[in-house]
Order: sequence, then structure tokens, then C-alpha cells
Amino acid sequence: MNALESQLDYAYGDAMPDTGRTMEVAPGIRWLRMGLPFALNHINLWLLEDEVETPQGPRRGWTVVDCGIATDATRDAWESIFADELGGLPIVRVLVTHCHPDHVGLADWLCRRWQAPLLMSAGDYAFARVMSAALPGAEGPSAAPHFRRHGLTDPDTIAKLAGRNTYYPDLVPAVPSSYRRLQEEYAVRIGGRDWEIITGFGHSPEHVSLYCRDANVLISGDMVLPRISTNVSVFAIEPEANPVQQFLDSLKKYAHLPADALVLPSHGKPFRGLHTRIAQLDEHHRLRLGEVVEACATPQSGVDILPVLFKRALDTHQLSFALGEAVAHLHKLWYDGALKRVLGEDEVYRFVAA
Repeated sequence: MNALESQLDYAYGDAMPDTGRTMEVAPGIRWLRMGLPFALNHINLWLLEDEVETPQGPRRGWTVVDCGIATDATRDAWESIFADELGGLPIVRVLVTHCHPDHVGLADWLCRRWQAPLLMSAGDYAFARVMSAALPGAEGPSAAPHFRRHGLTDPDTIAKLAGRNTYYPDLVPAVPSSYRRLQEEYAVRIGGRDWEIITGFGHSPEHVSLYCRDANVLISGDMVLPRISTNVSVFAIEPEANPVQQFLDSLKKYAHLPADALVLPSHGKPFRGLHTRIAQLDEHHRLRLGEVVEACATPQSGVDILPVLFKRALDTHQLSFALGEAVAHLHKLWYDGALKRVLGEDEVYRFVAA
């Protein structure tokens, strides 16, 4: 446990569910974990006891929150859940916090398997459809010139990025062709309890977190994580984005929640200490932005800023997110007027103190 983590209260210590099993974290709320083939090697998913109205009358079952990626291992883990953990009840709704593959990957499979509707925000549902179809701007070949513009010149790395044309579709082979919209002005009722919808920006187009006052539980998705900072990146499809500012603004939306709310994050362990963690995240970005400004005493590209923000070696998968985040911090300072952006004769953007 690092120094920042020690300021949080891990509600269940080191206890966590085995793959294919669940663990109750609050009445009517169960925790399950699925593996991921990345450095971030797991995602937390949630099962909420539910009851929905049908033409045949009320139907008891479970609402799934997030789905895991589309791999055989994840499907096998779900099959174990279906067989042993649902108490003979069906999945009646599939709710997805946002469009990233570990969250939406198996949504179509789950919806078809259980004839259950998909619930998402409009922004993330649309983006999932765009990326699953690998439309121009949202696929590998578009990433290469975008990152080249920010200083990536190594031909092997550029070729690897350009060749990742099927990265998202492989993990999210299909997205349901219809959905039910989640919107911040409205709560969603699950299992007789209202869950407040809190949308967040910077990490994805319209990320959904859910807070239940009756249970004092926040399903935070990727917006508030206990151990790592949420990735906020500038990608090719929105090259002028300012996601760091969007993310920091979004964190303010949690200020009205109780300090002792149980936070159920998508990665890491359930914890209490929401306001403490948000203060930590604010401070983290303040320090990183200060380091970037200092580095930009001389002109710096996104690639130049990578070792300022990331002290470890990065593989191709990590590099795309790290470089996107480096550009995001430069953009925040550029929009704030602290940096100027100059396009060099080599067609690379560099940022320098204003």
C-alpha cells in the first residue's frame, strides 16, 4: 500500500472474489472480477438485485454493471457466474458505464444471451458503435499521423500503432443495435432503489457513475479509482480536446456525496474516503502540470514530455495512452494560456512557456 492509499479505508481489506465467483459488498450488491490481458490485469463488475416490469408482470433478476472484454476466458467466467451465483434468476438489464472495451466488450453477448436491454449514456453508446465499426478517425491508421504530429518518429512504433486497426473490434466485436439512454437529469431505479446518474468527461465521451443514497454506495466506474489515476488522453478523433480540464471539472460533481460513501471502482478494491481520493487526484494533476510547465521552458513535443510524466518503460499498448495523456496535459496548459503551441517545419507541434 502506498502513502496515498493508506489515507483510504479499504472496506474489505484484501478480500476479493475469485474469478467466476461473487462477493456481497452491500445488501443486494455483489462484486465480481474479470481478468484483462494488460498491465492493468482486472476489471471489477457488479451485480445488482433488480425487478423489472414486463407484459407478463414483475420479473425478478439481476442488473449487470459492465461486462468485461470479449474473450473466451471472460465468457467462461460469466458461465460460472450464471451457473452458480445468480440464485436461479436471470440477467434482466445490462448497464455499461462507458465505451472502453473492458466495460462494453461483452455487452452484445450478454444482451442477446438474456434478451436484456442495454443501458448507456448517448455519448458513450454512439462512440462504442463508431469504434466497434473501426470508422475513420477511430482506428489504428488515424492514430499514426496524430501521434507523429506530437513527435513520434520511430518507424517501428508508428507501424505498430497503424497496424492496430482491429484492436477495439477484436475486444468489442459487436454493440447492441439499440439501447436505453442514461442521462444525468434522471435517476435509474434498480431493485426498488433510485440510483443517481453522475456523468463525467475527459476519460470517455459521457461516462456514467451511479450513486444510491439508500445504500450510500457509489459505483464510480473509471472516474474515481483508489490506486491509479484515470487516463485522460487526446486521440486522433478529437485532436484539439482538453480532457484534463474536463476530468478535473467532473470530479467536482461528487462533492455533494457523503464522505463515508462506499466507493465501488472499476479497478482496485472498494473503499471509503471519496473526498480524500478526489483531493489526491486534484493534487496529482496539479503536480504533473507543474512539471510540464517547468519542462516547457524550452519547446517540448508530446513525446518529449513522456519521461516527465512516466518514469517506466512503456509497451505499444501503454504508449498510446501515455502519449495521449502527455498531449492532454500540454493542451490543458495551452488552453489556460500558460503555454504557446508552435507547428515546426517538421510538422510537429511543440509547446513552450508563454
